[in-house]
Formats: sequence, structure tokens, C-alpha cells
Amino acid sequence: MEWQGLLSLSLTLGALGTLIFTRIGPHLVMTGVMVILLVSGVLTPSEAFSGFSNSGLITVAAMFVVATGIHASGGIELIVHYLLGEPKSVRRAQMRVAFPVALFSGFLNNTPVVATMIPALRAWAKRIDVPVSKLMIPLSYSAILGGTLTLVGTSTNLVVNGQYQSMTGEAGFSLFSITAVALPVAIIGLVFIIVFFPRWLPDRREKEIFGNLREFTLEVAVAADGPLVGKTVVQAGLRNLKRIYLVEIERAGAIVPAVGSEEPLQAGDRLIFAGNTEAISDLLRIKGIVASTNGEPTLGREHSERRLVEAVISPHSNCINQTIRDSQFRERYGAVVLAVARNGERVPGNLGTIKLKPGDTLLLEARPAFVSRQQYNKDFLLINDLQTEAPRHQRAYLAWGILLAVVLVSATGLLPILHAGLLGAAAMLITGCCSAPQAQKSLDITVLLTIAASFALGVALDKTGVARLLGETLVSLSGGHPWLILLMVYISVSILTECITNNAAAIIMLPVVLEITEKASLNPEPYIFALMIAASASFATPLGYQTNLMVYGPGGYRFTDFLKVGAPMNVVIGISTIVVLILGWPLTA
Repeated sequence: MEWQGLLSLSLTLGALGTLIFTRIGPHLVMTGVMVILLVSGVLTPSEAFSGFSNSGLITVAAMFVVATGIHASGGIELIVHYLLGEPKSVRRAQMRVAFPVALFSGFLNNTPVVATMIPALRAWAKRIDVPVSKLMIPLSYSAILGGTLTLVGTSTNLVVNGQYQSMTGEAGFSLFSITAVALPVAIIGLVFIIVFFPRWLPDRREKEIFGNLREFTLEVAVAADGPLVGKTVVQAGLRNLKRIYLVEIERAGAIVPAVGSEEPLQAGDRLIFAGNTEAISDLLRIKGIVASTNGEPTLGREHSERRLVEAVISPHSNCINQTIRDSQFRERYGAVVLAVARNGERVPGNLGTIKLKPGDTLLLEARPAFVSRQQYNKDFLLINDLQTEAPRHQRAYLAWGILLAVVLVSATGLLPILHAGLLGAAAMLITGCCSAPQAQKSLDITVLLTIAASFALGVALDKTGVARLLGETLVSLSGGHPWLILLMVYISVSILTECITNNAAAIIMLPVVLEITEKASLNPEPYIFALMIAASASFATPLGYQTNLMVYGPGGYRFTDFLKVGAPMNVVIGISTIVVLILGWPLTA
């Protein structure tokens, strides 16, 4: 192997190690690898940047906008209204969730599907008296299974198809090419959920982690004749308290939210703090601070200047592993953290010193504009405005009609998937199903950049002969048995996708799979389908797939909850995929 191959292999191993053991974003890691391959001369500029012009990547971007049109028009809530109903048991409730969500996710990006369903399911669970913890994991897993049903169901399928086209010169796969294998596998997975999950999932019915504002807020008042009148918040010593955090001030019936350090105090101000409620005694020792005598807590009342918002921290957030105070959360987002929940429980103690982790659910007090401004910010996976009215549905039917048209013209071959997706995205914008800012924010730049940059590593593995070497090694280890090679491909991709992003795992492994099938004279189609499904079938950890992380906090789950139900799910889906492919496809060319 020449130095170019050694460098490509070293970069592959280094990228995998960095993604597994550090918090560095995958888009930064893969972009760094792309730059090294370009500067070192392993790849030409056209090869290094080929991912940015790949048809699969552009189709992914177009389908993001189409999905946003359904989401922004209230299209999913419209379906929820008609399908959920009044089931009489947990198992029937899971059925009402699983099958429709899997169907929708076959044609929509599953992130907006899950984001829209979470608040709807929470309200529905209360109404039918079913623990929400029995519904959130089935929601995520159903969306994952549904995403494998069609070529546009998940970005992984699209980018694998685009890379396959560019590497082989073949026409690629049609919209429903993968459906023949994915549909029976998805049905098996959904049946497994409905049979076993009602017993296996925890019952955390009573865990209303943000249900009682009195649990984590306290109020005091500024004495009318005290020394604090006229002083700013920082001068009064109220900014850097040890166990509590100043959230807002009620002044003459009005609210001053997200209080700044230079805000002057006035006589009779009611000061609302969040944090350790036992710190009330510390506050009352400050001269000029008296107990608040107004009976109803301020945060228990509605004010037009305030919104109470739940947000889930994304793995891409700039606040990860920083304390709330060090991250300057108030200044950065214009919102104050009232409480943090982790593993289904509120994190007690000093809010300012809590280090934020991916999947943490935050209760925020913010101005009304916060929700519209941050809803598509990649620092948050989900933002649920606790005081928002139900969305309007006047364009919901139109949005569904556009999606149906995209599916029909691509399925019948009238237009390629790329052209159909772009026309669908344009139609969503022109008809007002989503606004231009919403469409722009729907384009997940970190995901798109990760995909585009990962293509460079895939090209390098193919160009330098590393993929050929790995393929020959796997063929040798398998003894040339086609079914064993298929199993090894699935297991390899499945392990990778639990550790790194599913798109990166698929793009890195595709050149290896193509070399294996060519070396052993195998039919590449079943092996590529195995790769597609394995890259999406990530159930064992909340960090393995974005929708898992989205339901982690709202479902009140612990890490072990995913391991308990997700590890068997991985095994069932893996075995089902291998069996269906062996029975339904010729493995040899």
C-alpha cells in the first residue's frame, strides 16, 4: 500500500476515533479530513468537493423543505386528529402511534414528524391516561423503521444512492426499490414493538418533571425603604449567587423578563429566582430583601411578555459540557433557564453550575419571539412552547397534495427524484405552505456538510485501493460464503452507525461493499440494501439516532431504558433484514 492509502486509512481510523470519543461535531471532523486529503494531493479539488454537487445531497436538501411545508402547515397535526382516537389499552395506543408514523416517515424526513408528534402525544397521553413513557420510544423507533421504506424516507438512502451513481455510473435505485425488503422488516419491527414494549417500557406516569413551578422557583421582594432601591442587579449582589439565579422581576403588574445585570431595582419589585429553593434563607439575609407576601406565584400566572418553553439540547449545541453561567445562555439566546431535567428527573442544585449534556430538557422563561427565532436553531432538537395555541391548518391539505404529487411523479418515472423534490420544495414556498425563513432554517447545514465532506473520504478509500484491501480481507474472512459476507456487512455498518452518524457510516462503507461484491462476483443490490437498513437501524442508545435523542427528555427516560428495548430491537431488525434478503434476492451475480 502506498503512502496515499496509508494516509486515507489513518484518516478513516482517526475520524472514527474522534467521533466516538470526543464531542467534536461530525461536520467539523469530516470537513477536516476532506481538507487534509485535498492539501496532501490524495484528491484533486473536483474529487474532494464532489459531494457538494452530488444529486443525493441536493435531493436531501429539497426533501427537508418539503417536510417543512407539511410541518409548518399543521399537516401532521391534521392526521393526528383523525388517527389517534381513544384506545382502551397501552398496546392499542402504541398501535395508533406506530403504524401512521412509520407510513409518514417513508415520505418525510422523520425529524419534523417526531418534533410535531411529541407535544401532541404528551397531551393525548394525559387524556387517555397512558404513561407518556410508553409512547415516546415507539414514536422514535417507528419513525426510524418508516424512514427505510422508500428512497426519500431518510437522507441515508438518498446519499447512498447518489454515491452509488457517481462511483458506478449506473442509473441508481427508484423510489420504491428498497420497499420490497424494508416493508417486511418494518412490519416485523412494528409487531415486535407492539407485542413486547407495553411490558418492557417503564411506567413514569407521575414524573411531571416541570409540572410544578413552585418546586424550583422562589420569590422575594425589594423593601420599599431598604438600601437596594436604585441599585442595579449586580450592585445589589444578586447576579452571581451560589445556589440560585435571578429570572425575572414583576414591577407594578408588568414583567421584566431575562433580567440584565444593569437593571435598576425599584421599591416593591418582586424578584423571582430559580434554582435550589432551600436558598430562600440566604436571600432573606440580604439587607433590603424581604419575603414576598403576594400569595400567587408570579410564574404561575400568564403574562404577554413571557413564554414558558421546553427545549432539548442538541449534540451540536455550543453549550455542551459548559455550565449555564459559563455558556452565557441568557445573553446568547435571550432566555433564562428555570430548570434542567436529565434522565427523566429534574437536576437539583445550583443552576449556574450545572453542565449541560446532549438530551437535557430545559425549562426556559423567554420572550414571545424566542420560539419563532430558535425553533430551527441546531442548538435545540425540540422547542415546545408551553403557552402556544394550536397551529392553523388552512394549508395542510395543499401541503399533503404537493407531497403526493412528488411521490407520484417520481414513482411513475415521469421525473427523477431530484427534479421531483426540487419542484415540490418550490411549490411549498410558492403556495405559502412554509415561508422562506422556515425553508432556509430547515436546511440542516451540519447534516448537509457532514454528508458532503464524507464523500471525500469515500472517494479516497476507493481511489487509493484501501476499499479493495478491506473488501478482500472481508471476503477472505468469510470464506467466500455470500450469506456470511452479507451478515458481516450488516454488522459492520450497524456497529459504526451506533458510534458515528448514520450518513457517515454509510458513505464510508459503500466503497468497501462495492469492492467486496466485485471481488467475490456477487449481486451488489442486496448488499447495498443491507447497508441502507443497517445505517438507519440505530435503536440501542439515545445518541445513536437524532429522533431517539429528541424523545429522551420528554419521555422521562434513562439511558438504560433504550438499551433494554433497543438492543433486542437491533437484533430482531438485523436478523429480519438478512433473512428477507437471502430469501428474496440472488446473492451471486
